[in-house]
Amino acid sequence: MSARKYDIIVLGASGFTGRLVMEYLIANYGTNGDLKWAIAGRNQSKLEEVRALYLADKQQASLPILLADSSDPDSLAALAQSTRAMCTTVGPYALYGTAVVAACVSAGTHYCDLAGEVQWMAEIISSYQVEAENSGARIVHTCGFDSIPFDLGAWFLQDAMMKEHGVAAIEIKTRVGRFSGAASGGTIASMLNMLSEADDNSSILELMDNPYSLNPEGATTGPDGPDQSGAVYDPDFKQWTSPFVMAAVNTRVVRRSNALLNFPWGKGFHYNEATLCKSRAAATRNAVAGKIGMGLMGNRTARGLAARILPKPGEGPSQQVREKGFYELFFHGIHPLDRNKDMRVKVSGDMDPGYGSTSKMLAESAVCLAKDDIEVGGGIWTPASAMNELLLDRLTNKAGLKFEIIPVS
Repeated sequence: MSARKYDIIVLGASGFTGRLVMEYLIANYGTNGDLKWAIAGRNQSKLEEVRALYLADKQQASLPILLADSSDPDSLAALAQSTRAMCTTVGPYALYGTAVVAACVSAGTHYCDLAGEVQWMAEIISSYQVEAENSGARIVHTCGFDSIPFDLGAWFLQDAMMKEHGVAAIEIKTRVGRFSGAASGGTIASMLNMLSEADDNSSILELMDNPYSLNPEGATTGPDGPDQSGAVYDPDFKQWTSPFVMAAVNTRVVRRSNALLNFPWGKGFHYNEATLCKSRAAATRNAVAGKIGMGLMGNRTARGLAARILPKPGEGPSQQVREKGFYELFFHGIHPLDRNKDMRVKVSGDMDPGYGSTSKMLAESAVCLAKDDIEVGGGIWTPASAMNELLLDRLTNKAGLKFEIIPVS
């Protein structure tokens, strides 16, 4: 990549999550340090207002403001050509992300986002994989709570299993434990948009049902079946479990990581996610409520009502709520030959998953893409397949995440 004016541009900085990314970068990297970065969006005055929240008058000029619009390809091209990495919070990505990816791929600019839209990511892989390989652009989706803790958690466990026992786990069961936080308005908007697209294109639901829908061409089958849909007792955790709402995204990302890394965990590797519950009754209630909710969201009228009631993009909790938030995830790796050698990993975050922790993960993903010596070339990557240990170190040192091996109880 030729010399660029900026290391990172934060696109969508006037939105709620974009603002948090900007706040994090100012606090951890400053505006006159080694990291050269700028903020961008459609509205000059909104960007100036946001910048003024975090920087004194004399400091504001040290953080440049750039204007660009997803409906203006020339403005996006100029943006992409000026930076090493683009960090975008502008979703739903199926509506606003394709033009940004196209500009970055064309310019050989690295890119990260918070997309959890499987149908859109599959389209991006199909349309831009070869071009990204040729230009050298590393395109990395799902760089927030969906799906970094899950993707890197699986990678961390497998790395530990290989170092300790010389083999990969044949299966990883990921279980969501305690957490405090709510789904972001952007995640909700993306889900509603996906369901709206599915009304007009039934192949989207088929894509969502395919456990290997994000895998590379030629690796689109494997041993895993549909995501969990009911209450299931897990003998390894000795608890009942219910479906985890984001498993439909995370599981496909983890399977893609295994494929992109050339199957170090084997082509027979199993991966699944669920939520730990205190009782069978609680697991059943959660499962039934989830089915009812998804059933309602399949109706246009119900989606319209939900869109008016649920949090919208740009909305989010107070700083106090974000800082009180947390999450705990548990990964149980099954040894292929000796169950006495199973391993368990705990991944935790120190803020609410949907906003506080997500904004820190996205920011560090952008810094990693811009500044670190990443070994892979251009292409459409996952966090674990592109950045693995480099990103994990950043997250544990700066962003409040913790990855630890714990006893198998």
